Amino acid sequence: MSVLVYTESDQGKFKKVALEAASYAKAIANELGTTTTAVTINADDTSELGKYGVDKVLKVSDPKLESFSAKSYADVLKQAAEKEGTKVIVVSSSINSKYLSPILAIGLDAGLVSNVVELPLSSSPFIVKRTAFTNKALEQCQINTDVKIVALSTNSFGLIENSAAAITEDFAPSILDSGVSVKSVDKATDKVTIADAEIVVSAGRGLKGPENWGMIEELAEVLGAATACSKPVSDLGWRPHSEHVGQTGKPVACSLYIAVGISGAIQHLAGVSASKVKVVVNTDPEAPFFKAADYGIVGDAFEVVPALIEKLKDFKLQNA
Repeated sequence: MSVLVYTESDQGKFKKVALEAASYAKAIANELGTTTTAVTINADDTSELGKYGVDKVLKVSDPKLESFSAKSYADVLKQAAEKEGTKVIVVSSSINSKYLSPILAIGLDAGLVSNVVELPLSSSPFIVKRTAFTNKALEQCQINTDVKIVALSTNSFGLIENSAAAITEDFAPSILDSGVSVKSVDKATDKVTIADAEIVVSAGRGLKGPENWGMIEELAEVLGAATACSKPVSDLGWRPHSEHVGQTGKPVACSLYIAVGISGAIQHLAGVSASKVKVVVNTDPEAPFFKAADYGIVGDAFEVVPALIEKLKDFKLQNA
C-alpha cells in the first residue's frame, strides 16, 4: 500500500523533477502512515533516491525502453502499481509524464489531477489543490476513485532531503509493444535543459537576429541557466524549436525567468506564469510583459545585458 512515484531519468541520470516527485511522495506517505516506492526505468545509480525519502526502488532495466514511449512506460507503471497494491501514484508534470499519465489513469481506472501545487488538503476525502486557467487561478479537486494519480507541478514543492535506506529490487515487467520505433534522437548534452533549470534566460525578436544570441548564451552561462526563446524566434529559425517556451511551446516553472526583448504575448505569458520571479528587459515601456513582471528594466538589451554580465562576473569574483 505504499505511495508509488515515477522517477524520470535521462541517459541514466535522474532529472530534477524526479527528485522533486520523490520528495513529494515521501511527504504524502508520511501523512498516510506508509512507505514510498519509486519506479525507475533504465537508471544507472538508484541510491540517490534514498536521500529524498524513497524506501524501496523497483528498478526496470530493458533495452526496449531506451526510447520513451507513453504507452509502454504507462504499462510498466501499471504493472508496478498492481504489484505493490498502491492507491496513490505521484508523477511529475514533465512533457513525458503528461503523455503517459492519462494512459496510466485509464489502465488503472484511476482519477488523475494535473498541475498539483501542494500536499493534499485532506486524505479522506482525497482533496488536492491545482492551478487552472494557465496558472491564473487555483482550484480544489476531490479524487473519488480507489486509485489516485497526482501530477506535481514543476518547482512547486522543491527538493527536500529525508534520508531513507532505499532497498533496490529488480523488476522485470512484460514490455508492451507500442508500435512506435525511434530512428534517431538529437540532444544537446552540454547545456542546462529548460525542464531542469532553476534559471531561464529567454530572448525574442528584440535581439534583431540570431547573430546577437551570444550575449544571451553568455548571460545564461554566468548564471548557470538554460536558454530559451519566444515562438516568433523559433519560427524564424533563429533558435531551435526545443527552446521555444510559452503556451504553445514548453511551459516554464523556474525560480527566475529573464525575458530579453520579448513583448509578452498572452500565449508566452501563459507558459511562463508559474515561474517564481520574472525579470523583463525591453525598450518599450508599454510592453505587456511589464504588467506580469516582478522586475522590469526599460532599456536597450544591447546595453543592459552586457552590463549585467559584467556585474554578475564581478560579484562572482568577489564572492568566490
